[in-house]
Amino acid sequence: MEHVRGLLVAVLAMTAAAGCKEKDVTKEAAPAAQAAAETKLSSAGSTIVLGHVGSLTGNEATFGQSSDRGFKLAIDEQNTKGGIKGKKIELKTLDDQGKPEEAAVAAIRLATQDHVSVIFGEVASTRSLAMAPVAESNHIPMITHMSTNPKVTKDGDKTRQYVFRTCFIDPFQGTVMAKFTRENLKIDKVAILRDVGSDYSVGLAQFFTGTYKNLGGAIVAEQSYKSGDQDFKAQLTAIKGKNPDAIYVPGYYTEVALIARQARELGLKQPLLGGDGWPSDKLFEIAKGALDGSYYSGHYSEENPAPVVQEFVAKYKTAYGTVPDAWATLAYDTARLTVSALERAKELTGPAIRDALEQTKDFTGVTGAIAFDADHNPIKPAAVLGIEKNKSKFASTVNP
Repeated sequence: MEHVRGLLVAVLAMTAAAGCKEKDVTKEAAPAAQAAAETKLSSAGSTIVLGHVGSLTGNEATFGQSSDRGFKLAIDEQNTKGGIKGKKIELKTLDDQGKPEEAAVAAIRLATQDHVSVIFGEVASTRSLAMAPVAESNHIPMITHMSTNPKVTKDGDKTRQYVFRTCFIDPFQGTVMAKFTRENLKIDKVAILRDVGSDYSVGLAQFFTGTYKNLGGAIVAEQSYKSGDQDFKAQLTAIKGKNPDAIYVPGYYTEVALIARQARELGLKQPLLGGDGWPSDKLFEIAKGALDGSYYSGHYSEENPAPVVQEFVAKYKTAYGTVPDAWATLAYDTARLTVSALERAKELTGPAIRDALEQTKDFTGVTGAIAFDADHNPIKPAAVLGIEKNKSKFASTVNP
């Protein structure tokens, strides 16, 4: 695999910002895998192998770890029921260390060596964009449970045939927070602080900005940082000079928590606003209360009294001794939806599984009913959560 790894590092460096070139990676790295993979899948023995590529280590390690627990819980439940079509399910998880090039390498390994039936992941849109061409080239369905950038399921204007997602996308998420900010919080002026190295963060900032301006709000400052940064005081000082009513920070929990603490140290008392990259126990551990009064868009709340939510929360707590976060919950929904598709598929080949996924209608998930649109995106609601006393609290639900 070392020749593949070297090729991917070089190609991904040139194509990170241009989705139209992504297919070059897998055309060179796995030229003959498609037919072999489909043959392997259709003649599989007593086990169905599913793959998960996740960040088990690195800056967003809790994302991958929580996701893996959600996948495993759903798969263990199905195996106790007898598996699928008389076959047991095996989950093979590979750590990408939070790096796009490693995510692509892991996806190639799952497709060409492990011959998985479906690939789960990734959480981050940048890493899913590195994996998506692998799924397309090898005709293996890939389902991301948390990558919200629209480009993940699109290759230019064309929908990727084998790539799906079970989370809402950034245009919807950005619109949700923009409307909540203007209509619920009555906020007139917002500053933007985004991660310029993240497709997720840049995209979410763009969609928030467009809707917020259309609703009459003003963006008074725009600043940027990169994942891994520790000092944000220069950006926050510049933002302070513009006196916004709130700061929109569509990033991931490690940097968001540090930004919140440093903002309070500089005397910025405004609420921070964000997206589904925030929720993590680590967010509150690092923030130490600095995010109180802030809001973010999310996929579910454990406070939702719906039976399907409370039953899942109870099962997860029994299995892992903690309350499930959004990553675990969406992974659980994704695995269960995949089981449903595998049961309905005419045969266990990539094209047949893809067809069954496309035919999914009103699947009942913990995060809401799921059906796919023409671009393989789910039609489902979003939640807005507030933070009080260093804990998240359900604030509102916004439907499509």
